[in-house]
Amino acid sequence: MGYYPIFVEITGRPCVVVGGGLVAERKVGALFEAGARVTVISPNLTTCLQSWASEGRLKHVARDYRRGDLGGFEMVFVATDNAEVNAAIARDGREQRVWVNVADDPLHCDFILPSVLRREDLVVAVGTGGSSPALARAIREELESYFSADYDLLLQVAAEVRVELKNRSVVPNAELWRKALADGFRSLIAAGKKEEAKAYLVKQLEGAPCK
Repeated sequence: MGYYPIFVEITGRPCVVVGGGLVAERKVGALFEAGARVTVISPNLTTCLQSWASEGRLKHVARDYRRGDLGGFEMVFVATDNAEVNAAIARDGREQRVWVNVADDPLHCDFILPSVLRREDLVVAVGTGGSSPALARAIREELESYFSADYDLLLQVAAEVRVELKNRSVVPNAELWRKALADGFRSLIAAGKKEEAKAYLVKQLEGAPCK
């Protein structure tokens, strides 16, 4: 299977999760983080899912999945332990051109979910093409020690400098950015010196030609 890695803007989009167990709970939590509108189809829910439903954070359809339930949704996340149901939902999704992800079943997936490391707006996704989610998680855990909390500030400063230079019609190339984001800048970030780091970065990049 050939997967094309992308980041999808999902804020406000209607998504449905079929299943009400712990796997479904994790998927709902991740969808909340991305700002999706979530419906859960399942006769039973975990305590956490029940709480979210009672708070109005998700819509609960308290029954088993039925053919036709995918209408109006843009993405489907299947988290049941019934192989026949999973396969049926995958078929329905393809007929209705709705993207389907079936947990631990890449053959019935239109897309798969990587193991994700988040540092505010910095997102690092690790995938294995669905062949070994456990390995993807292990690699992501290894990366957590490298991408420390400093990266929150690093990204914030880099984003602010990029906007400032763009407003001055200064457009550094990739090589200039690579050099500017090296050790000197990282040391200031590690020390929590935001303004000094910002000034340093501007100085390193402002020699780029204008448009």
